[in-house]
Order: sequence, then structure tokens, then C-alpha cells
Amino acid sequence: MPGKKKPGPSVKNPDTYEALRDEGASKEKAARISNAQANQGKKVSRRGGRSGSYDDWTVDKLRKRAGEIGIDGRSKMNKGELVEALRNH
Repeated sequence: MPGKKKPGPSVKNPDTYEALRDEGASKEKAARISNAQANQGKKVSRRGGRSGSYDDWTVDKLRKRAGEIGIDGRSKMNKGELVEALRNH
């Protein structure tokens, strides 16, 4: 069985990146979090506010958010599919 493929040179904390990928995070999300931790320390997870549930958003707002983060096929998705795609991105 071949070993794990190493992340690209832009990933500053490969151990965190791999742990997040093993938990199911997307490549983009894992890279973003691992780089933030490398720059700012372990406090990254404590930062940030609370956002409303995607279930409370309108379909138009969900599609706009999906477009901002690059989810393909969003124009044909219904509300449930958009919510799932955004949660799992």
C-alpha cells in the first residue's frame, strides 16, 4: 500500500493538515486551518463568531454563498442539497 501523498509546499503545518484530511475536511479547508495555526498558534479554533444555521437561509443566499466558495452545480441544487454541500465543503 503506498504511503500518504505529502501536501504541497504552501501547507505550513503538514501534521495538522493530514489530521484534518483524515477527519474528512476538504483540501482547501485543511490547508486554510493548518496555515492559520502555523501563523497564529493553537488559538485559531477559539476565534470566530457564531453564524445562523444554513437551514434558516433563503435559497438565493445559499446559492450566493456556494458561489463564493466555488461549489459546482449550485444553480441546479435545491435547498437541502445546497445546505449539505455547504456543510461538507
